[in-house]
Amino acid sequence: MQLRPVLLALLVVLAGCGGTSAGPEGTATTPTSSPTRATTATPTTTGASTTAHPPTSSPTPTHGGFDDPATDRLGWERGYWYDESLAVNATDGLNESERAAVVARTMARVERIRGLEFESTVPVAVVDRETYLADENVTATAWDEQVWEALLLVGEDESVESVFESFYGASVQGSYVPSEDRIVVVSESGADASPPTIDRRTLAHELVHALQDQHFSEVFDRANLTRDEALARRGLIEGDAGYVEDLYERRCSGTGDGSWSCLPRPASGPGASLDGNMGVYVAAYQPYSDGPAFVHRLRQRGGWETVNAAYADPPTSSAQVIHPERYPDWSPATVRVPDRSNANWTRFDRSPPGTTVGEASLFAMVWANGGTETFHLQRPSRPHRAYNYTHPTTAGWVGDRLVPYHNASGAGGYVLRTEWATTGDAAEFAIAYRDLLRTRRGAERRGENVLVVPAGPYADAYRVERSGTTVTVVNAPTVGALDGVHAD
Repeated sequence: MQLRPVLLALLVVLAGCGGTSAGPEGTATTPTSSPTRATTATPTTTGASTTAHPPTSSPTPTHGGFDDPATDRLGWERGYWYDESLAVNATDGLNESERAAVVARTMARVERIRGLEFESTVPVAVVDRETYLADENVTATAWDEQVWEALLLVGEDESVESVFESFYGASVQGSYVPSEDRIVVVSESGADASPPTIDRRTLAHELVHALQDQHFSEVFDRANLTRDEALARRGLIEGDAGYVEDLYERRCSGTGDGSWSCLPRPASGPGASLDGNMGVYVAAYQPYSDGPAFVHRLRQRGGWETVNAAYADPPTSSAQVIHPERYPDWSPATVRVPDRSNANWTRFDRSPPGTTVGEASLFAMVWANGGTETFHLQRPSRPHRAYNYTHPTTAGWVGDRLVPYHNASGAGGYVLRTEWATTGDAAEFAIAYRDLLRTRRGAERRGENVLVVPAGPYADAYRVERSGTTVTVVNAPTVGALDGVHAD
């Protein structure tokens, strides 16, 4: 797929936030983006700022001066007020004392924007990329391979593990590790070779995660969540951090609520090698794109108190984050897939045996396989949204269930059952799915509802059936095996 340079630049430059050990279906290592989230038609790239953005005059303190308060105050941390100037020269990196001052003032600024007090100091470690890569650990199981193959995003010619390692490890700019209550920032200059650099946006973003952990730690527990539920929860977590990051950056540029003197941003990292895996990125990036707009909508409803309340009742589907008006009263439909396999095929030993992929993942599948106009993604429709995940082919989604299967020889198959708001929505998705198999994957018809992809990474048989508002896709290595996976 040919992409304009601006989109390519946006997609390949990541700044991850999460832990350093997770699988593709896991909950820790996930990408966030450094681009300015779109408030105009075309997002900007993540290049370094070459100049700071000082206010036209000295900041006017709202706290009566820059003396340290007798007790901790919102907007003051470890000796620095949020609007206090720093005697720091960031052009040649930051030494230890300079880093301490930058972290303290950034904590104060995050407090000032978010309206929450840090309960404890957050350690910030700076490492070079080589060190970070040595600690990177992405794992994937055979079940993960089937899930990503079912989304037509990672075929049988690639390993899910290697795909995720290729762009997480090379492009992550920072992470917050909840289990260790610490932030790791990647310095492109090399932590040992010279004083390391810190990107102000990355630092502010990760500090919001630390603030979340101190006030709403339960939201980081994502055990037993489906893929869609995990994306939804990340929409709140990353949305809050991304939204604060946006507000922070607007003050640095003098376009927000007040102006701050900010350090220049260092050069960005090398970027990821995505090659043909843009769809994987789009699938993983949705919380970072729609999350800030979702949190912005919550704040419009009732201020930061409404955002805080959402942590006790987080969204349960990526559809709620894509369409904020659906939160909190709308819920996805429960979709079940009865086991109709024969003795040759079994479900994976998991409880429950399947997952829900959700609207965001289905959009990524359709987009990556040519089912949408390529640059639809670049047309965000609301403030603080980087990309546009709303599309007629997937907007009518109300539920799904994906159940992978395997046999004794190691071959795989799956059943993907989706539920739609109307018969028209279901028909549109079924038509689009069959069309992308034919046009993108070279599928040939073998009967009314069966298509066969004869070659390539998705060389399998597919049965695509619609019944009312339900579309069921059955996949197997051959036409003869379709009924073995799921009897018609």
